Amino acid sequence: MIVWSRMSCVRLNVVRIAIALFASLLLSVGQAFADIIEVDNEALKRLIEQGVPVVDVRRDDEWQKNGVIEGAHLLTFFDKRGRYDAKKWLEELEKITATDEPFVLICEHGVRSKTISNLLDKRLGYTQVHNVTDGMHSWVKSGAPVIKP
Repeated sequence: MIVWSRMSCVRLNVVRIAIALFASLLLSVGQAFADIIEVDNEALKRLIEQGVPVVDVRRDDEWQKNGVIEGAHLLTFFDKRGRYDAKKWLEELEKITATDEPFVLICEHGVRSKTISNLLDKRLGYTQVHNVTDGMHSWVKSGAPVIKP
């Protein structure tokens, strides 16, 4: 027998509401999309040289620990518990790039940025999303430059 506490029910309802709001946000945007462009360190260097914005979606503690790419826009998506505020994050992203302009997403190992890339590309109509396949871990390991945030 499962016993639900009042707090468990409240949390479950909050999660359901958040999922419904996020789904409605996704459905309100057009369905035009292109494939996500996976990039390695060399391709990332070329994109940076071309002035393509880099959006670092890691958390502050990760930026502090490993540094950031100079000029990168620091825009955390997931917190330590995996929570996010997609609407707020998208509002900040719109200040950096438009749905039809190229930009790069990077995280620590390329997993979170790939998830976000799929969301932007498949659901929100961003057509020139570049994902750094192996993330900042590979960038730092290769000796590429980083700065303190």
